[in-house]
Amino acid sequence: MLRQVWDQLRNLTTTSPARFAVLVFVSLILVFTALLSLPAASTDGRRLPLADAVFTAVSTICVTGLSTVDVASTFSPLGKVIIFIGVNIGGMGVLTLASILGLVISKRLGLRAKLIAASDTNPMRAHAGPVNESQTVRLGEVGQLLRTVALSTLLIEALVALALYPSLLLAGIRPLDALWEAPFYAAMSFTNTGFTPNPGGLEPFADDYFLLTVLMVGVFLGSIGFPVIYALWKHVWDVRRWPLHTKLTMITTVLLFFAGAAAFLALEYNNPKTLGSMDAWDTTFQAFFLSAMTRSGGFAVVDIGELHGSSLIVGCMLMFVGGGSASTAGGIKVTTLAVLALAVFSEAKGRPSVQAFGRRIPSDVQRVALSVVAWGATIVALSTIVISQISQEQVSDVLFDVISAFGTVGLSTGLTAELSDPAVYVMALTIFMGRIGTVTLAAAVAASSRSQLYSLPVERPIVG
Repeated sequence: MLRQVWDQLRNLTTTSPARFAVLVFVSLILVFTALLSLPAASTDGRRLPLADAVFTAVSTICVTGLSTVDVASTFSPLGKVIIFIGVNIGGMGVLTLASILGLVISKRLGLRAKLIAASDTNPMRAHAGPVNESQTVRLGEVGQLLRTVALSTLLIEALVALALYPSLLLAGIRPLDALWEAPFYAAMSFTNTGFTPNPGGLEPFADDYFLLTVLMVGVFLGSIGFPVIYALWKHVWDVRRWPLHTKLTMITTVLLFFAGAAAFLALEYNNPKTLGSMDAWDTTFQAFFLSAMTRSGGFAVVDIGELHGSSLIVGCMLMFVGGGSASTAGGIKVTTLAVLALAVFSEAKGRPSVQAFGRRIPSDVQRVALSVVAWGATIVALSTIVISQISQEQVSDVLFDVISAFGTVGLSTGLTAELSDPAVYVMALTIFMGRIGTVTLAAAVAASSRSQLYSLPVERPIVG
């Protein structure tokens, strides 16, 4: 019996790593739900309600940061340690982490392990079969990529924690408390989660621009993706040798960062409840901080619920895009947006193919990008309709929190904490789909092509 189960599990990992990822994610969520339900994980020594435990577990494993309870006051030190471990597992990617452990134990990676690990770096390769070696990370480089993932996670979080520790001490936090809060903040920034261990969140540090800048750097490094970190590691000073994926990710990320800051600055400079009460320097800095966090960071200094409706729309747009592929960020990914923008530009120019930096982007990548956007928009629309019907709250607030859930951002207008249990479960499902749903669907699209020895007659429907 056990032998049959093991053979089926091994067959699943090789025939469909994407489905295997779903299975592992669900298993981890169940495990962490049980752990967070332990009386010792709560400050009051009582079991957390099931809906809150499930939602927190989903938000932890899917590195989201939304919560139906106040993490700082609800969870004991043990509960916060469980959350800390969970976000690091979810941030690195389940399949990547499994491959790293296999590499540590066996000192080598077989073909099966490389195929499994490759599915975390590119949804186009999430099913076994012929591998296109013109991808960002070649199959032969998977072992080096895994080492980069492990080392970069440990190194970046350690450096961010060291940089944060003095600021926490200056803010009046006791040295012993700061000793574990600094790594907690470091993990939450690099994994783009946004949980805070102290009551009041970042409010005590609203004027500490050094601490906020360090958090932004951590969020940025986590959001660009491990393949980009790997490429920069190899060719940091030689831009010409950067893969196309790295170029598109870096350019789009920087453009969205500045565009988002400019939009928030223009829309909120006269809002006394957010940026309007600050001087010019504070307003500018906080606009950039808000732009960085709406991409997937999840930390907030200003009250999101007090933003103008126009700013909420800008935030929704940034959250829906998210960060880089194979990163700790969510959303449809910046490269998806870049590919679609290039396709539109090429169509406007009348070019026969989509091109960028001397490279041609094949049609299958364009189809996957379009599918990711379409499925993402569908998930957001359906979740918004259902939660709006259940809660009877304003659609603008519901839409913002739903996109925050889908994009695994963690920012909230305050709605999520007030939802009833049925709406909480719908929001949790939205988080789950946002973290792995579009990748799985993209993998299904990429693997759906079959050899065809004939061509059907062409007929052009009218579009546009």
